[in-house]
Amino acid sequence: MSLHTISVLVEDKPGVLTRVAGLFAARGFNIDSLAVGPTEEHGLSRMTIVVNVESKPLEQVTKQLNKLVNVIKVLEHEPGDAVERELLLVKVRAEGEARARIMEICDVFRVRVLAVTHMTLTIEGTGTPEKLEALLELLSDFGIVELARTGRVALARGDRGIRERVQRGYTPRAAASGGDDEWTGGGV
Repeated sequence: MSLHTISVLVEDKPGVLTRVAGLFAARGFNIDSLAVGPTEEHGLSRMTIVVNVESKPLEQVTKQLNKLVNVIKVLEHEPGDAVERELLLVKVRAEGEARARIMEICDVFRVRVLAVTHMTLTIEGTGTPEKLEALLELLSDFGIVELARTGRVALARGDRGIRERVQRGYTPRAAASGGDDEWTGGGV
């Protein structure tokens, strides 16, 4: 099994997230990370889903995703072919000498201190999941009070956007008609 990052372009409508997540749950796949937000085009959202599964069962799920009415496009990112980032907020104990050591770690990782109290520092970090894991490993020695992560977001490298890419092994089922703002679902 290995981590797979999938971008799903969907209509911004109630229930879409539930249906997409339900396809993974029905197969018994645990979603490691799920981030959803608006896109450059009004009425569309982008989901970035990270799952730890074998390739063959994942291919079946992506084919089923393409069949959902509110799904416009599904794209699995090949390792190294995408820019991936995550946001981390962490509150860490920072008393006495520990405060200076934590600030040094923040400088090395190029992360920001957002809030300071007598007992804690709240830190904001962005970067690859590997960078954030390394940061957390160092900060855990001081005591993590609270932690929140956004989940991974990803964009494919290159000049083309998700709607212009053809998924390897998949054939787009439908194309939006010229000038029509109504989405019919399926691959574009």
